[in-house]
Amino acid sequence: MGEHLARDIGWVLAAVVLLAVLLFGLMSLRRWLLELGGGTVECSLRDLQDANVWRLGIGRYQGDELQWHSVFGFRRRPRKVIHRRGLVVVNRRDPEGEETAALAADALIIEVKNGELSVELAMSPAALTGFLAWLESSPPGWPVDLPSGP
Repeated sequence: MGEHLARDIGWVLAAVVLLAVLLFGLMSLRRWLLELGGGTVECSLRDLQDANVWRLGIGRYQGDELQWHSVFGFRRRPRKVIHRRGLVVVNRRDPEGEETAALAADALIIEVKNGELSVELAMSPAALTGFLAWLESSPPGWPVDLPSGP
């Protein structure tokens, strides 16, 4: 009886490990597919209207949109879409308090608004420079509002 129980537990543990490896593999494949076309950047997001929790993700530039995908997920569609037209950068700051543990060591935070959308994005200085360049390169006649200095 004990021998059969040990074997059954072994099969269950093997199945759990195999499932974990499979899930990790699927998330890695999804990330690779997102990054395949280029124009991606690691970017954490905090929705100021919902929970105040930082979520790790990947931002993908697609024309006049920044599509944000969660790292820990399987959806092919973005969780947030930030449109360049009418986007306003409200604030730029360094991480404070508990944020320093939740974000990358060199992360900078910007708060952006576009109509009802109000989020904070945390990204590396190089990624932030790219984001601001993307924002400033909008077509003529599109309003762009950027804060001056850090």
